[in-house]
Amino acid sequence: MENKELIKQQILDAYQFRHATKKFDPTKKISEADFDFILETARWSPSSIGLEPWKFVVIENEDLKNKLKEVSWGAQGQIPTASHYVAILARTMKDTKYDSEYIKNHLLEVKGLPEDLIGKVHERYKNFQESDQHLLDNERTMFDWASKQTYIALANMMTAAAQIGIDSCPIEGFNYDGVHKIFEEEGLLEGGHLDVSVMVAFGYRIDEPRPKTRKAKEDVITWIK
Repeated sequence: MENKELIKQQILDAYQFRHATKKFDPTKKISEADFDFILETARWSPSSIGLEPWKFVVIENEDLKNKLKEVSWGAQGQIPTASHYVAILARTMKDTKYDSEYIKNHLLEVKGLPEDLIGKVHERYKNFQESDQHLLDNERTMFDWASKQTYIALANMMTAAAQIGIDSCPIEGFNYDGVHKIFEEEGLLEGGHLDVSVMVAFGYRIDEPRPKTRKAKEDVITWIK
């Protein structure tokens, strides 16, 4: 029980430690082992119907980072100073539609399902996407659904980083068209099978943050008995 309580406190301490770091110490580099740990928490993150509709692009190229800085108003302090900068891409409708080749290959190669079950799974996924969640209304609806999954991985990466004393900042402050064009020119979108969802910077804080604030429990939690 003591060990369980210790783990719980360590996790809460990590949430207290974590903040959206606006500027990192450029002289400090995350070790290869520590950053591989952070990436593993992303890879092992859950996703809707186990689809893993993501790709994590670790950007070290300075020219590419400078291009992104020009169209990312929310990353002006992070891109030049972060130890590691990651773009999280989400799969588009070309891969996430129930009858796509991506899903078929994922079921066969990753999940190891027998081929004679694929048709039944496709039918179940069709009902989920078409009737239950109305995901097939348009391509943007499908992409937003995939992007929701990337945010699970994003949160896990930031929490895991905080637990080992590494800072982070999620980046949504960018011009979508500008970043899309850059990634497309770099060949990162795989012919329209991927698109930009969110970006995130990791490193070590150079300034101490303001005290963290949150709403009271009773303002955000409702129990129905």
